[in-house]
Amino acid sequence: MNTTASAIHTSPLEISSVTFPASDGYLLTGTCYTPPQVKAQLLVACATGVPQAFYRRFAEYMSQYQYQVLCFDYRGVAKSAPKRLKGFQMSYLDWGKLDLAGAIAYFKRDQMPLFMVGHSYGGQALGLAPNHAQVTALYCFGTGAGWHGYMPLKEKIKVQFVWNLIFPPMVALAGYLPWSKLNMGADLPLGVYQEWRKWCKNPTYFFGDPAQQALFECYAQVKTPIYAASSLDDDWALPNSRYAFMQHYCNASVKMINLSPQQFGLSQIGHMGYFRQGAEQIWDQVAATFDLYLPSDANTEASISP
Repeated sequence: MNTTASAIHTSPLEISSVTFPASDGYLLTGTCYTPPQVKAQLLVACATGVPQAFYRRFAEYMSQYQYQVLCFDYRGVAKSAPKRLKGFQMSYLDWGKLDLAGAIAYFKRDQMPLFMVGHSYGGQALGLAPNHAQVTALYCFGTGAGWHGYMPLKEKIKVQFVWNLIFPPMVALAGYLPWSKLNMGADLPLGVYQEWRKWCKNPTYFFGDPAQQALFECYAQVKTPIYAASSLDDDWALPNSRYAFMQHYCNASVKMINLSPQQFGLSQIGHMGYFRQGAEQIWDQVAATFDLYLPSDANTEASISP
């Protein structure tokens, strides 16, 4: 597809704040972007500690391709966080098992294709959601296993320093990870920090945890087509790290896509640049990929509202 989103339409976009329940009833907050004409739906699953607002530009851009887009914050994060994070109990896996599952159930409309874009953890989350089959295709960016051994030496040293020397005293004092104090993202619940830290010490991530062996079957059940893209300057999701995780989607068609900043006239992409200004050509590729799964009458106007 050579057409860019800016050439699709310039009609007003409806942006609305929404609240919906996770699978266990916990209330989540999101933002729905609805164009005048809707040909399909797109659910955005965030990276760890990245608020939904970070994906606003991407959501607005994709809405110009006639996608109704839902971005949301996982429990414990940003607008879905409790008033007091200290003492808030949850598992890192809840974001996929309960929150993403709730978002799919809330957002999915009959006869309307539902696509998903995942960033980092967001690409991991599909296999955790029991209703993953409702998703037509997943396009994920920067999804890897998180183990420092897959990283270049400089990043490896930095990560080890942060995990072992910076975070522990901060968490001990606050009772949660006050990530915002380092300008690294939204604050994270204690349970998320503890499990994330533990699993990042293992080359196979949570699949190497004896207590999580049921996850092998969860991921084996996924048959949704997956496009796993990562930039060669993304130290958190280099090809070996990406494969270490994506291999567990063993019954899905998984296409590995290597990106480079030079392809798109960028100086860098890294782990966050997939969704920053300047990445519009990458987003065009996402839209072109999803078009392959749309019925021939997909451009017919549909009237839907969450």
